[in-house]
Amino acid sequence: MKEIIYTVRVEFGDCDPARIVWFPNFFRWIDASSRNFFVKCGVPPWHETEAATGMIGTPVVDTHARFVKTASYGDTLQIHTCIAEWRGKSFVQRHRIVREDDLIMECDEVRIFAARRGDDATGIRAVAIPEEIRRLCE
Repeated sequence: MKEIIYTVRVEFGDCDPARIVWFPNFFRWIDASSRNFFVKCGVPPWHETEAATGMIGTPVVDTHARFVKTASYGDTLQIHTCIAEWRGKSFVQRHRIVREDDLIMECDEVRIFAARRGDDATGIRAVAIPEEIRRLCE
């Protein structure tokens, strides 16, 4: 299983008045780590996959997070991201956020590979996971 590490430095503006990371920022960083995972595995940018295959990206359809310890400004966090499970039209992407040896948060996301639904520019549909992308990410 391929694991890619994405590093984030927590800034003052990432924190709430108690000086701990405001929880939505973890999800913003996890989303960035998800895309970084695909880039580091060699998957082209989504605008290129859309032009070539019609696939527009990997939106989240379910998520489960567990917060273990707090983080604050000045901390350097590493987000360890991997694909924990491949399914037909979806996959489970696992993220573990650590500060040195401390587990800060863990999160599993179920994502789909999506394409536009017909001529409706706002609708999307799940598509089968392209074998080439799966190979690059294993």
